[in-house]
Amino acid sequence: MTICSLVLAVATLATTEAFVPKDGWRLSKFAKIEGNRLVVDVPQDQANAGGAARCTVDMTPFRGKGFRASVRASGRDLSKPSAPWLGFKFMLHYKNCGISVWPGAGGRVGTFAEDRFAFGEYDPDFDVDTAELTLGLQSASGRVEFDLSTLKIVPSEPLWPVVNRDRRVAYPDSVRNQPPLRGVMSPSKPMTEDDFRTLKEWGATLLRYQIVGNFGGVGQDRDIEKYDRWVNGKLDHLESTVIPLARKYGIKVVIDVHNPPGGRLPNKDWRMYYEPEYAAHFVALWQRIATRFAKHGDVIYGYDLDNEPVQTDKAAPDCDYWSVQRRAAEAVRAIDPTTPIIVESNAWDAPDAFRYLSALDMDNVIYQVHMYVPGEFTHQGVHGSAVGVAYPNTKKGWGRAYLKKVLEPVRAFEKRHNAKIYVGEFSAIAWADGAERYLADCISIFREYGWDWTYHAFREWTGWSVEHETASPKARPVPAADTPRKRVLLDGFKGLDTGF
Repeated sequence: MTICSLVLAVATLATTEAFVPKDGWRLSKFAKIEGNRLVVDVPQDQANAGGAARCTVDMTPFRGKGFRASVRASGRDLSKPSAPWLGFKFMLHYKNCGISVWPGAGGRVGTFAEDRFAFGEYDPDFDVDTAELTLGLQSASGRVEFDLSTLKIVPSEPLWPVVNRDRRVAYPDSVRNQPPLRGVMSPSKPMTEDDFRTLKEWGATLLRYQIVGNFGGVGQDRDIEKYDRWVNGKLDHLESTVIPLARKYGIKVVIDVHNPPGGRLPNKDWRMYYEPEYAAHFVALWQRIATRFAKHGDVIYGYDLDNEPVQTDKAAPDCDYWSVQRRAAEAVRAIDPTTPIIVESNAWDAPDAFRYLSALDMDNVIYQVHMYVPGEFTHQGVHGSAVGVAYPNTKKGWGRAYLKKVLEPVRAFEKRHNAKIYVGEFSAIAWADGAERYLADCISIFREYGWDWTYHAFREWTGWSVEHETASPKARPVPAADTPRKRVLLDGFKGLDTGF
């Protein structure tokens, strides 16, 4: 396979020049290069025919540090794709430490003036030979133009502090010696006593309470006053209903800020990393939560600061992903010295991002990971993605050993920092062939490692519900008293062997 010729001086960041492809471009039917511009123009009736340019990139200059990729592009009449990972594409695909990843910047629809798009990864363990670069459109129509004179791939500098590499976390005996807790994500609707009674009967001992919702439409989370009214309603329900019922039924509660102020940018980064007013409000929100709920320490498992963080570009000063969590953690600890604080990794709390996660310089911090790998299996049929993918899968190498390999960065972090690990989310969609096998393998690994976990999700969307079943994503899930996934989950709650 031809590797694109690069004008790439890698001695220092200051001397690194633009990535300038000279050959090796593989152009789809609707892609062409005009001088320094790559033009992709896909007719409406040909959206699924493909519209992209690809080439292979030498990644060896970025070993041991990672990379930053950037380009300027404009778009006209870009259609909305069926899934968020489709549509506008500026993406690399490679395997790092044996795991396939697809980092990129996209998410744009409609018409937009020329803008800068950037993504990257800082990883001291980065060990990649080549990657495939994709520019263009996938499963979408419209016209997009890339200025190839601005296309750069350079060695990465950390987007946030990389510190405390040898920090060993200490925990009080009540946390360190607590028997493994197992439970579910809460529904987004208000919880009832029947919900808690059911969870008690099932054997669940942990609930991750989601402060989540759209509260009025896209972009409404930028209205701070409206956001606060919405958050206060969620906190009122937590204190008046959830905590008393959790105490009654012997279930611990995680307070999860699922939607921080400012919401997400079009590329899915949290806005608060780039606009200081939202970062400051996020810290103030956690001061309010800690002040209000410190007295409920007998019920609260921990303060889950920032759900599925995403930062792909340089942040405002002291507003980067890691620093915002540090600021919130310090604010909480000044008010509540005893309740555990929960920190998630970058990149949607992916296992692989634990390779470059820094521990806080603080004790009694629990580190959370989400497990949806491989996503093409767990999320098949979601947002129109392909279906019919089975687990286990010998052709793809998927099985329990593969899942353990995916979780290796988390296990290494745990050992390095003496850290307590909590799996905040994991799941497989109801119609996936082998969903119960996937859940069983995940739970057995969590059990082997002694990790706490919460399944996504309880009485939320029927596609994730173990109380619903369907044979096809085209068929509406229907209530079912007993499902294979439910049996696996209930065995997991009881600490039983869930293996097949």
